[in-house]
Amino acid sequence: MADELQGRHALITGAGAGIGAAIALQLAQAGCRLTLCGRSQDKLQAQAEALRGQVPDVAVLIAPMDVADEHAVQAAMQQAQARFGPVNILVNNAGQAHSAPFAKTDAALWQQMLNVNLTGTYHCIQAVLPGMLEGAKAGTPGRIINIASTAGLKGYAYVSAYVAAKHGVVGLTKALALELARKGVTVNAICPGYTETDIVREAVQNIVSKTGKSEAEARQVLAASNPQQRLVQPHEVAQSVLWLCAAGSDAINGQSIAIDGGELVS
Repeated sequence: MADELQGRHALITGAGAGIGAAIALQLAQAGCRLTLCGRSQDKLQAQAEALRGQVPDVAVLIAPMDVADEHAVQAAMQQAQARFGPVNILVNNAGQAHSAPFAKTDAALWQQMLNVNLTGTYHCIQAVLPGMLEGAKAGTPGRIINIASTAGLKGYAYVSAYVAAKHGVVGLTKALALELARKGVTVNAICPGYTETDIVREAVQNIVSKTGKSEAEARQVLAASNPQQRLVQPHEVAQSVLWLCAAGSDAINGQSIAIDGGELVS
């Protein structure tokens, strides 16, 4: 797999920690040139240094941006493409999840969840797609991988805005996959269950503060939805991204792949 991905330009949003950092490592080890995007320059710089320690010959650029800011996205994408050429692999991983009962979900919270989780995905695809299509014409397949959530495939109480946004990401994935099916670009979504990330750690603290449960008990509340009774690990999501980038995945298009230990089995 390293040979087939060698030199391809992969851009990852939300790359400073968690799932994004795990994906960056997998793609670096496969020989990709990386653009790491996120809101925190310090986190991105630390991640770039960590990658260089693990993959000494990795080519990596950090391009801080907020995916909800269209102009910031355009500027970061221009910087990335000037450095490494057209983006061949786009991983839309940036996301936020805030919980509130629907009655207390005001318009500002609603819009924030849409802006980051759904519109941010749209902004990034819009910015890289022209170059990705040119690359596909020249023989380098394009891959768009949207990190959605099991919340894009089912409902969860108290996160209605997040659920709505992630359902939107799944819908966008399906629609765009059909548009690009004959153009050398595939579009898929990965839908992790509760994963060992900052978002889940914040959810644990929220449960602790509201219920008085211990951290271990709060973690178990979240893990209980997974039939394996555990949290998904970031590297498990990253492995799925790597698989979708490989040549053998050419026929996988428009799919929403749950990484959840069987939570969505019906």
